[in-house]
Amino acid sequence: MKGSEKVMWDQGRCARSSASQKLMVWLMFLVSLTYMAYTLKLVSTSTSSSTCNHAPFIINHLSSTTSFSSSNGTEWPEAESSSSSHNSRAGKGKRGQKTELRHLVFGIAASSKLWEHRKNYIKIWYKKEKMRGVVWLDDRVKRNPSEGLPPTKVSTDTSNFVYTNKLGHRSAIRISRIVTETLRMGHKDVRWFVMGDDDTVFVTDNLLRILNKYDHNYMYYIGSLSESHLQNIFFSYGMAYGGGGFAISYPLAKALSKMQDRCIQRYPALYGSDDRMQACMAELGVPLTKEIGFHQYDVYGNLFGLLAAHPVTPLVSLHHLDVVEPIFPNATRVEAIKRLTIPMKLDSASLIQQSICHDRNRRWTISVSWGFAVQIFRGIFTQREMEMPSRTFLNWYRRADYTAYAFNTRPFSRNPCQKPFVFYFSKAKLNSTLQQTVTDYERDPIPSPECRWNMADPSALDKIEVHKKKDPHLWDRAPRRNCCRVMKSNKTGILKIEVAVCRDGEFSEPA
Repeated sequence: MKGSEKVMWDQGRCARSSASQKLMVWLMFLVSLTYMAYTLKLVSTSTSSSTCNHAPFIINHLSSTTSFSSSNGTEWPEAESSSSSHNSRAGKGKRGQKTELRHLVFGIAASSKLWEHRKNYIKIWYKKEKMRGVVWLDDRVKRNPSEGLPPTKVSTDTSNFVYTNKLGHRSAIRISRIVTETLRMGHKDVRWFVMGDDDTVFVTDNLLRILNKYDHNYMYYIGSLSESHLQNIFFSYGMAYGGGGFAISYPLAKALSKMQDRCIQRYPALYGSDDRMQACMAELGVPLTKEIGFHQYDVYGNLFGLLAAHPVTPLVSLHHLDVVEPIFPNATRVEAIKRLTIPMKLDSASLIQQSICHDRNRRWTISVSWGFAVQIFRGIFTQREMEMPSRTFLNWYRRADYTAYAFNTRPFSRNPCQKPFVFYFSKAKLNSTLQQTVTDYERDPIPSPECRWNMADPSALDKIEVHKKKDPHLWDRAPRRNCCRVMKSNKTGILKIEVAVCRDGEFSEPA
């Protein structure tokens, strides 16, 4: 009985084992079949998508007119283009044709009461045949077409906007809308809108050098801060100061125009136009791109210390020229700026760029601010000292001391032997064959104090000649100061200096 039961148990176990093996085979077959079907589907999908949009995870192609609305009524328009077409536009902007003056439109904020005087600053830099721009005023002014100035327009009435700042003036509202009003004039082929005041002077060649660093197809807000730390604290360290000038790319100007009036209504307590503009930039999510060649010059007194130690960046603009002293002695403010345009036309890229070297035989330190001034100091000073502006100017807040600047400064030496001998730019010439410039600098007529140091006296010099090759591609290279070298000269009372790109391994070592 037990033997037959064992046979029957073994037969049942074999039958169940055979059934399990068949089930596993079928399961493996089904899994393999599913995998093959999935693979074929994936291959066919990849092949068909090669002729479609490359953007990932695109499920449905929406019509270009499709828009979405949120529950609060805010419209969310479709992006202007797909990622592939955006990259194509970027290629045409950044890596294609360079931005030229014809791609810019200037918006100039002006006052009808100051127009007759301040239009003389605009005449210095604005070239009607090459540039486009509009002067926006609070009232009509007399015009003379032969002056070559931009057209003038009266700003749109802004009396319906609320202004509650007790320290400011409501003209800030109309000035803040200049970019939007200029855009709505419908200029063609515009890449950048450039904002400035009627007392702003632009070095337009250097402005182009700055703007060509950026792709105008993207949203950019480019400018710089105030020289006053307190100004930046009161207003914003993320705000471009309009007097120093700022640039807004066309896409950003277009976005701004659609929302600015609503934006302005949200900030009735702000002081000026610049902070209203920055508030709208913040709402659009666009930060300030800082370029320190735009100069607000929120200072009083003499700009000499700032111009003689300009940072290693192109000089783009000067502002508050009616507030500070003329930049050259024995000249009016307008005459002084006109004199600066002489070297500007010869080599704008190098204008006011500092070079520092030493004359070891005479134990002098020499600082050249090309096209502006040359300083000679008795003794050997380090470059770290010389690249800091000397405090020849006063803070915008008259009670503030030197700690209220947004950059490092150094005191103007009280030791009579360490006061610099200053030689101001007087004239220039160009050897067109060698592309070599020779700029002359004449000694400041103010007598120097007596010094009993046993070393060569710079007062024996009457003139300095600076020899330099034109260098329009200076800012296409990595930023670096040019080197200067004292040249041999047999002429009495004349010091010759060469300014040039530093040779391999060259620098002037203070020792």
